Formats: sequence, structure tokens, C-alpha cells
Amino acid sequence: MKASIKVACVQAAPVFMDLDATVEKTIALIEEAAKNGATLIAFPETWIPGYPWFLWLGAPATYMHWIQQYHQNSLDLNSAQAAKISAAARDNRIYVVLGYSERDHGSLYIGQWIINDLGETVGVRRKLKATHVERILFGESDGSSIRTFPSPIGTLGALCCWEHLQPLTRYAMYSQHEEIHIGAWPSFSLYRQGTAALGPDVNIAASRLYAAEGQCFVIAPCAIVSPQMLDRLCDDELKRGMLEAGGGHARIFGPDGSELASPLGEHEEGILYATLDPAALIFAKSAADPVGHYSRPDVLCLLFNNKPSACVLPFSDTPNECFTPASTEEKPQQD
Repeated sequence: MKASIKVACVQAAPVFMDLDATVEKTIALIEEAAKNGATLIAFPETWIPGYPWFLWLGAPATYMHWIQQYHQNSLDLNSAQAAKISAAARDNRIYVVLGYSERDHGSLYIGQWIINDLGETVGVRRKLKATHVERILFGESDGSSIRTFPSPIGTLGALCCWEHLQPLTRYAMYSQHEEIHIGAWPSFSLYRQGTAALGPDVNIAASRLYAAEGQCFVIAPCAIVSPQMLDRLCDDELKRGMLEAGGGHARIFGPDGSELASPLGEHEEGILYATLDPAALIFAKSAADPVGHYSRPDVLCLLFNNKPSACVLPFSDTPNECFTPASTEEKPQQD
């Protein structure tokens, strides 16, 4: 990271389960951030087509009618809708980090798409393991998604939601010398009367800890549950007691854990802005670098498989001995 940049962090509600309308809203937010001088804008987890809250509100058999709609409104990166977003990044000369439900043939993945200011894909990643009931709808990634992306504005990295509560995942990211981290969240609207684990206090703290522990900037976009979404998702009082409107708690943190932008109200749509000064990275790292001078690899180290995994391998890529039957003949004993 060579120079200070201004960044934008989205707190808003998608046009729930409407791919085309949410793409248009995405482009409008990109244009707004660029007009306000931002070099990078970050969007919440599964911003397109919205977080699938129905997974938490009943047994799978009761919401199967949502599955087809959600799949059809998820984003294919080879689609005309994705091309529009790339063009918006190019036309507005801004980096975009987009949280989306990725449609890959018959499967869905919780994805993050990093686009540069020329509209080119810097990188894509998928959530390593979907959280709790998310596993009903989304597949898993592999170690190739735990990586950083070098760029002219700094070394970028991204994780979704409770990936920030995985200590080994965090350390694997820190080891790649991340400078600007995008930690995407869906909304803190669920079971707030029942558990603190899903609420804002714990999860805002997770973003702040990531910044201070990894000595990097953290942009933490967060979505909102709109009243319209609530009406559509909650058709009885039991569900309305489980999911609330609002829940927006977007934040931007410096590498010492300090807040760099004033938060919005949890029901308020808008964009947070902050200027990131690379000097702050040096000051933080000089105090405690967990993958450098503050580490003890002779005592503790992480085994990390960062290779992509495939369901099918071409024969030419597979060692021949894998297909050679083991001999059943007894070998003579040697003296």
C-alpha cells in the first residue's frame, strides 16, 4: 500500500430476491461512492440477491418454495448482469468488492468478487464453510479461497461473516500480509433476544479484533432487513419474533482497532467513508506482528492446504500408480 485512499462501506437493504433490481441498486451505490471520491466500495455478504433468512425461520420442508427463486436470482459471473457491474466499476474508476450468492450450474456458493477500476476481475473467492443452516443451501470452498489479492491500491483480502470467528482462517490470512480486509456481514437481525452470538456486539467485536490482531484496515459492510423483506419472510408472529427489521451495523476499523467512520443507525441506509493511511499499518506492525517478529514458529505453526480441490481429475494429471493394482504375490524374504 503506497498511498492513502478513500474507501466506501455499504449499509443498505437489497431488493430482496430480485437479481436485476439489486444489480441496478448496486450500480447506483457504485456511482454514488465514486462521486464522493472513493477508490474502493465494499458490499455485504450475499448482497445479491439478499441473505436467505428463510433458512433460519422454519424446517426445510416449509421453505422449499424459496429455493428455486433464490437459485434463479443468484448471480452467474458469466451473465449480462455481472457484465453490467464490471462496466460500472470501469466507468466509475473504482474497485468493487461484491458479496453475492454465486450460481455455478446446479450449486450455490457464498461468494465475494473483487473487481478493479478497469472492470477486470482481480479475484473471486467462496466462503470456506457455510455457517449452520446455510449448509442446506450453499456448498463449501477449499483452501484456494483463503488468499489475498495484490493490487495497486494495496494487498486485498476478504472473508464472510463467521469466517472471522475461525482462528486458523484468520491466521492463514494474516500470514499473507493483508493490508485492506473486507469483512462482509448479512445483518444482525436474528434471534437477538435469544443469543448474543448472532447480535451486533459480538460480531462488531470480531471485525475490530481482526483489524487489531492482523494489523490491517477492515471494511465491514453490513446489510439491513427492510420492512418489505420482513413482510415477505415472516408470515406469522413466531417468525416475526425471530427476525427483526434493521440490523445494519457497518463499520470501518484501522489497524489499531480504532473506528475510522461514524456508524449509521441500524435502520439507516447509506455509505460509510474513511481515508486509509498506509502509515498506520507500519505503526501497528511495529508493536505486534503475529506472523513476523511477534510469532514463535518453533512453538506454534499452522498447517495450511491452499490448493484447489476438484471433483474430477483428468487421467493425465493423476499418477499412474493410482491405477496399478497392488500385487498379490508374496515377495521372498531377504536375509
